[in-house]
Amino acid sequence: METNKIMITEEDGSQKEMEILFTFDDESRGKSYVLFTDPQDAEGEVFACSYDEEGTMIPVDDPEEWAMIEEVFGAFV
Repeated sequence: METNKIMITEEDGSQKEMEILFTFDDESRGKSYVLFTDPQDAEGEVFACSYDEEGTMIPVDDPEEWAMIEEVFGAFV
């Protein structure tokens, strides 16, 4: 990921611009991750996905992965 903005597609097919907080790689899993937020969301909810070399975002659904992401985010803040 080379910019600080990404476009995501909502469930209804609409697109939304999000702001990237940071990216990181987890060599033990062989994956890259992006944490991002909606700049228009007053509550500041943070989202995370893994992504491949082409920049395709992949949802995270493994609880162990989420725990690792939360740990990295905690160190970030």
